[in-house]
Amino acid sequence: MKKLVLSLLLIAINFSAKAQSYIGYFHDNYAGVQSVLFNPASIADSRFKTDINIFSISGSVQNDLYGVKLFDVYKKGYDFEKESVMTPKNSNNGLANFDIMGPSFMFNIAPKHTLAVFTRARSVSNARNVNGYLVDQVKDGLDQANNFNFNAGSPNGASNSWGELGLSYATVLYQNNQHFLKGGLTAKYLQGGANGYVQGKNVNVAFVENKLDPKAGTLVSNGEVTIGGSQDWEANEDYDFDINSSGFGFDFGLVYEWRPEYEKYDLRNAAKIDNNFRDLNKYKLRFGLSVTDIGSINYKNSKIDTYNVTGVVTQQMIDDADNIYDFLNEHYTKISSSKGVKTNLPTAIHADVDWNMYRKFYLNLNGDISMVSDTKLNGTSIADRVSLTPRYESRWFSFYVPMTWMEYSGMQVGSGIRLGAFFVGSGSVLSNLVSKESKGADFHVGMKIPVYEKKFKDTDGDGVIDKEDACRKVAGPAQNNGCPWPDTDGDKVLDKDDACPDVKGPVENKGCPWKDTDGDTLLDNVDACPAIAGPVENKGCPWPDTDGDGILDKDDACPTVAGLAENKGCPVLDADKDGVPDNVDDCPLIAGPADNKGCPKVTKATLEKLKVEAKSIFFVTGKATLSDAKKGETSGRLDAIKEILKNYPNAKFAINGHTDNVGNPKANQKLSEARAKVVMEALISKGVNPENLTSQGFGASKPVQSNKTAAGRAENRRTEIVYLGNL
Repeated sequence: MKKLVLSLLLIAINFSAKAQSYIGYFHDNYAGVQSVLFNPASIADSRFKTDINIFSISGSVQNDLYGVKLFDVYKKGYDFEKESVMTPKNSNNGLANFDIMGPSFMFNIAPKHTLAVFTRARSVSNARNVNGYLVDQVKDGLDQANNFNFNAGSPNGASNSWGELGLSYATVLYQNNQHFLKGGLTAKYLQGGANGYVQGKNVNVAFVENKLDPKAGTLVSNGEVTIGGSQDWEANEDYDFDINSSGFGFDFGLVYEWRPEYEKYDLRNAAKIDNNFRDLNKYKLRFGLSVTDIGSINYKNSKIDTYNVTGVVTQQMIDDADNIYDFLNEHYTKISSSKGVKTNLPTAIHADVDWNMYRKFYLNLNGDISMVSDTKLNGTSIADRVSLTPRYESRWFSFYVPMTWMEYSGMQVGSGIRLGAFFVGSGSVLSNLVSKESKGADFHVGMKIPVYEKKFKDTDGDGVIDKEDACRKVAGPAQNNGCPWPDTDGDKVLDKDDACPDVKGPVENKGCPWKDTDGDTLLDNVDACPAIAGPVENKGCPWPDTDGDGILDKDDACPTVAGLAENKGCPVLDADKDGVPDNVDDCPLIAGPADNKGCPKVTKATLEKLKVEAKSIFFVTGKATLSDAKKGETSGRLDAIKEILKNYPNAKFAINGHTDNVGNPKANQKLSEARAKVVMEALISKGVNPENLTSQGFGASKPVQSNKTAAGRAENRRTEIVYLGNL
């Protein structure tokens, strides 16, 4: 009870935690499902068919108060309090984190889409702004302390453990030449475990020793202390699991890859053996950015008490207390008490730059920034960190050496290895081997079942992969399961295509020799009538005279109607009675003068009527869309124009669009062109021959009135129909 009460009263929390997992490992391209914990986008377009985590664990501790020769700590008889080197400050901090990943897996659901499902147990604790001088003074208890008077300030500590069930989705968002972007999102269900926290506000502590009786020394304090937890830890020796303590969390991230040699990996050129190049690294530089652990856990039964700790207590009072809450309630004034608290996740931003220096050698720069305030009550967070990691990686082996600056514990150097299904490493093991004042240590270890994407094998190089090739050592087409086709008669027509497999013949006759069945000197392969003799000029067929007018169909312009030789076998008609025979009449059904090839001429009156009708076609302001408001009138105008134009089947008309000079000239030009085209298409849809129409836009280049007045501009916004001449 003694040291626990002292930790509360003095806010001298001499151990706490907030650190990262899998340092040096997670940015490996073969990290698999572990990488999703730091950036969910990383699993898209990965080199795995699937990756199954059996079990993995990562732990880390750092602080800026105690320094030790780490590997001496485990020796028998080691006295931590005496042999550690303390570096007290007015504001000391300590860090630690434990992260256990249970059965988890990732797999591709489509070429550009990937899912991951993971289970995870985590423990994060934080203490900030602890007066290290005070910790040093009372580390052996008040009865061993000398007189002191310290401003403990406003220290803040929290600890939280919870479980996660996560679902991650990642996909390729953009792919264009050398640019490749992927994104990912993780949704997590959170099950609360144990939660406790303590926060001081303007706490001062003074101790006056009694040399005759150390137990009679007095501790004088003032300020406020808030303490809370998911249960009463003093009253309950066993933890009561609260299934209602739950919440939700989210991670999201982006990864951009620069692929300067993208042409080598163009899927349009990929053969089946290439397996879409999914086994290869395709980037020179990779940039990643993610935000993780957005969310919170609601501890509905958490007890929150705030005390005014102004008062005087003795060592004997501390020793006599049964539990911390009874001690506080007996000797100090409770200011407030409530129930239920939301505990945030350690939200953080992660950035990552990976450079493929040469073949399988990489250099990675990555870092973390905590997004949680140091003054937040019951706030858990990670430490700010920057790591530079050279590594060598291949499908079954990776070796990496992370060099890290970690908040509070400073620089540390580690090493790790991935070998087949196992990986183990530490971000601090090398520096801890030589340092006599290590302030941080971490490790990670795991076992998984990786199933990699790989290039298929094609021994004979025929494009049929070995597992589908019936003749693996002899090239052959895929249609014959990778075996060559036979050619028995040697005519270069394979037996599968040869109608005469035992007799040579040309490819055109399916491997058989040609015949001349009708004896007209034309072989059947070029004889259009192979059973009836005919002249060569008619491809071996006799010339017909269908209408029996003595003019062979080849010379008869009207092969089904008897006619005169001078009229090329056609009768002479004049259906419209305009004196122009139909055989030279461009408009045989509409009367017209001979000097216009039997078609009516376009008159000024006709053009004026077309002008009036076209002027009354209305559009939506600023658009090439016929106005709904004037829909009936516009449709009527178009019908009237159609009725006029059908009388001139050999005439060519232009639909011209014009605008006023308001707005951008280029936009006006495009608008005039589009409006002219809309009118033309509307007339064509009503039955006007497309060959009689063209469209053109002139923008504001041909005004008929001044653009300085609204009336003038209205006149200039027009559609015109212009006669161009005959077809």
